[in-house]
Amino acid sequence: FILNMKSVLHSRNIFLSLLAVVLYAHSSCWACTLTSKNAAQAEEKDWWQTAQFYQIYPRSFQDSDGDGIGDLKGITSRLEYLKDIGVTAAWLSPIFKSPMVDFGYDIADFYEIQSEYGTMDDFRELIAKANALGIKIILDFVPNHSSDECEWFQKSLRRERGYEDYYVWHDGKLDADGKRIPPSNWLQAFRGSAWEWREERQQYYLHQFAVQQVDLNYRNPAVVEQMKRILRYWLDQGVAGFRVDAVPVLFEVETDENGQYPDLEVSGTTDDKDDRTYLKNNLVENRPETIDMVYQWRQVMDDYQRIHGGDTRVLLIETYAPPAYTMQMYGNRSVEGAHLPFNFNLITVLKQGVSATTVQEAVDEWMKNMPAKRTANWVIGNHDQRRAASRYGVQRTDAMNMLVLTLPGASVTYQGEELGMIDGEISWEDTVDPAACNSNKDIYENFTRDPSRTPFQWTAGTNAGFSTASKTWLPLAPQYQTLNVDVENSSARSHLKIYKSLVELRKSSKTLQNGSYKYKALAEDLFVLKRFLNGYDTIIYVANFGDKTVTVDLQSEFDATLPSTMTLKISSLDSTKTLGSDINPKSITLAAGEALILSSHTK
Repeated sequence: FILNMKSVLHSRNIFLSLLAVVLYAHSSCWACTLTSKNAAQAEEKDWWQTAQFYQIYPRSFQDSDGDGIGDLKGITSRLEYLKDIGVTAAWLSPIFKSPMVDFGYDIADFYEIQSEYGTMDDFRELIAKANALGIKIILDFVPNHSSDECEWFQKSLRRERGYEDYYVWHDGKLDADGKRIPPSNWLQAFRGSAWEWREERQQYYLHQFAVQQVDLNYRNPAVVEQMKRILRYWLDQGVAGFRVDAVPVLFEVETDENGQYPDLEVSGTTDDKDDRTYLKNNLVENRPETIDMVYQWRQVMDDYQRIHGGDTRVLLIETYAPPAYTMQMYGNRSVEGAHLPFNFNLITVLKQGVSATTVQEAVDEWMKNMPAKRTANWVIGNHDQRRAASRYGVQRTDAMNMLVLTLPGASVTYQGEELGMIDGEISWEDTVDPAACNSNKDIYENFTRDPSRTPFQWTAGTNAGFSTASKTWLPLAPQYQTLNVDVENSSARSHLKIYKSLVELRKSSKTLQNGSYKYKALAEDLFVLKRFLNGYDTIIYVANFGDKTVTVDLQSEFDATLPSTMTLKISSLDSTKTLGSDINPKSITLAAGEALILSSHTK
């Protein structure tokens, strides 16, 4: 029956999307140990499968013209730094024309560069230099919505031909008193109703984010084709792929037989009636049609590849969703999907606390659900989260970077994680993030994303070397005089030097690129990961996520096949152990927050 359905529905097969949970469950590896060493050794990996992706928040990376705002020329001037730390591909948060209500995630023109970031010539110079250095550039694609200043929206507002249904419009409904009210009780991500009334059209429009971020109507084929046209346009400019923003909210439930949208049920998770989580969002997130759209975008990537050749153009998907939904993003047995749906487990699962057991839970949730022959990826931070060092604890900075770079698959680093940058301290007066500005000075810190968006720290000098302006768009974070590129590069030991050592090991080690894996939480605080491959060194990562010193016997508690002596390759910043020294796996003592990378002796 399934085979017959495949031949009928083929690539735009929403039915198969719904069945994908069954298919991936059937084919997934459900053990903490992958033992197919020979298969791993023989597998030829594409560039993105072991890539080190690096997220740049352009507004905060490097200012070249002294206006206090980062820009494209600034990024171009710092590409050698990315080369030095081993970046495979740099993902740029949105650089398109925008009124900057949500700092680029409200796009007014998907085909133009935001003027304060530069010009199309500046972008082409960036691509050319990146290519010369062997660094790929990936753009942030924001398909769910446009700015209300977008020409499409203005035409839709006037009901111009071809644009009448470009967005999600609705008449609303009448309450018991005959007063017109929004179509449903849906809430936006930045607090309050997800519906906004426009007198000009005498209708409400849907906005799952800020009022100025208007949801496009993906049930309109013209919108679908327009967004594919945008992908092709930027591929023509030389980008290596896209990170796709806010994918789970692309579709919402259709209206009922009376043309009405259903209300959402109360979730019971909060008493704040303006907070989006006050409601269950099952009708406005993670819809099956969204999976099919991801498959269509992958087809655009593959068609472009077939016609133009060159390296694979990748599709990276942002999705905070349950595993059964997220894993469908990869595709199924008949259709290819995203190369990498982003794995945020090390962020979301560890919100309950940082320990070896929560780390194992986070890794388990991905590796036990991932379909066979797909590639994992690991993320510990981004522009929407507080900084990794602040969330996990400064003493665990290196342990988390080590984990991301030794687990199988691709890694993703948010700018500054390699330095151990911490959250900025942003007052209510300096707050600019709409997620916080839509609240008030008493609660804004619960919602603000500004602390992780402060300027990148290059030096201990004026504005941390980010800008010559008298004032930067956000204040500098604390400790920039010690946590910066210049100081850390010149120090004998630093987070940055440890990070660079990790990258060098990862690039040179066939075991880390292609090897099998085994991992385990030993009690509450100690996590150990083994990477192994026939004919190559075994690599061990071991970390103490607790607050007390612990001693462990890895041979008896984890793996009896470990050699009696291993070499210390990399250690966390505060470790007192000597690099290159011999370590006996039967007795390893780890201080609080200490993490080690061990290797068997080279054969």
